[in-house]
Amino acid sequence: MTATTLEQPLDSPAIARRDWKIIGLIGAAHSYSHFYQLVLPTLFLSLANEFGYSFSELGLLASVFYVVSSIGQASSGFVVDRVGAAPVLRFGLACFVVSGVLIGLTNGYAMLLLAAFIGGLGNSVFHPVDYSIINHRVSPNRLGHAYSTHGLTGNLGWALTPVFMTTIIHLANWRIAVFSAAVLGALVLLAVWLGSELLGGRKAKRQEAGQPGQAGQAHHKQSVGGTLATLLAQPTLWGAFFFFVCTSISLSAVQNYTIPMLGDVYGIDKVLAGTALSGYMVASAVGLLAGGFLVNSNPRTEFTVFVSLVLAGVTLIVLAMGMLSSQAAMVLVGVAGFCSGVATPSRDMLIRRAAPKGATGAVYGLVYSGMDVGSTIGPIVFGVMLDAGLSQGPWAGSAVTFIIAAIVALAVARAIARRDARA
Repeated sequence: MTATTLEQPLDSPAIARRDWKIIGLIGAAHSYSHFYQLVLPTLFLSLANEFGYSFSELGLLASVFYVVSSIGQASSGFVVDRVGAAPVLRFGLACFVVSGVLIGLTNGYAMLLLAAFIGGLGNSVFHPVDYSIINHRVSPNRLGHAYSTHGLTGNLGWALTPVFMTTIIHLANWRIAVFSAAVLGALVLLAVWLGSELLGGRKAKRQEAGQPGQAGQAHHKQSVGGTLATLLAQPTLWGAFFFFVCTSISLSAVQNYTIPMLGDVYGIDKVLAGTALSGYMVASAVGLLAGGFLVNSNPRTEFTVFVSLVLAGVTLIVLAMGMLSSQAAMVLVGVAGFCSGVATPSRDMLIRRAAPKGATGAVYGLVYSGMDVGSTIGPIVFGVMLDAGLSQGPWAGSAVTFIIAAIVALAVARAIARRDARA
């Protein structure tokens, strides 16, 4: 916490208001980052109709976005640890605005590739930035709520994009829709800029780095290469990275292939299947809220993660067996979403415990880049399964990776305990 906060009572209405303002600003930025992740996919049909692009060409745009995001996320954390989180957050939002304008002005594929590259660069900063601000600027007794709100706003961003974009495309055209998305990003950027004092910047970063008694000060004194070598030598961080690869592979199966699987396995039409997928996201958001309270009541967060993800995996296995009625299958999709959502705040608290002091941004950048790796692997692997006629394959694969992630969470917690015992 900052010096200003430390001079006040341990908790007070003033501190609570300040915390929730910070949580709100970070939530708005995180929501927009998820919103923008789906802007290009919602334009695929429009771009195909106007320019004649194949879906392979359009899919490459999404791949460029996530490859750049993965590489950028792994490195942006080091920038956060050195210049502060707030300037990097503004940079990421500005990249989204520029990317949206380029898409709206595009006259060819090269311009779309550039827009995808800049958008991926913007997307890369949000986890290192957001968690650095939450951990440094929010009171400890509201961290669980901060994590759950952070995850909730991300899900709401995903839910908003299709409605926002398709409505404007229907009323006007796709260029107006993407320009509107850019304007929305500019409004979020303005709000973040006006709230810079709350979020902290270079001055706040210097204060945090200069606080006496912090064991992690060596990370600030090391070079980027030295810090990277130190972090990569820690098995807890490799375990956390692998955890995110697994959970993102699971999520990619649900997001990309639940609609066709519900049709193939249970004979559910696309409209109802789409409703079930929306139900997954809404149930996941509800689970996030519930998980925020569990964080504060259960210090052994790894057990919450383990139980929640195992239950999500078992639910998906039951779905993959194809023995349910269509109505029960749609309900069970929502149950899986709720279970996975419950794990999220506890997951974030577990990663916080894994982070060495003084290298928070670098840790979150490296670890959360596993999300982008999983988001790149999952659609390809599960798409091959469906093409091969394994109509339940993505659900089964998602269940397996959820359960593997649950086991990895326990292993990471044990490694943290051994590390702390040696310290």
